[in-house]
Amino acid sequence: MKETDMNDSPYERFDSDDLILRDELAIDRTFLANERTLLAYLRSGVALLIAGVSIIHFSQEGWFWAVGIACIPTGIITGIVGTVRYRKMNRSISLVRRQSKMKQSGDAESSLGPLPHARGGHAEVQG
Repeated sequence: MKETDMNDSPYERFDSDDLILRDELAIDRTFLANERTLLAYLRSGVALLIAGVSIIHFSQEGWFWAVGIACIPTGIITGIVGTVRYRKMNRSISLVRRQSKMKQSGDAESSLGPLPHARGGHAEVQG
């Protein structure tokens, strides 16, 4: 097992020279699950906001009005927590994907010679 780029990985305990298709698809599924989770957080946050505004607008009782007031910041906090969680997980997923691509390109360079930087990704233009 190579020591480069695997020290910070949560998957360092796995001794694997390259990812197989199953592993690549697992990364993609994890990315999509992370997006679905973000959407669920945002949907819940918006529902709480709408519920709070509706309760305040239509309520006649004082305690019911207080419940509506409590729903509004709870909805905002739910949206913020979901966004923070999504960004944290997205960074972790991107790290694993980047390490996989670097490892694959390193293996390809050693057997095929240097590869162009624009292959399979975005070419960076400096100027």
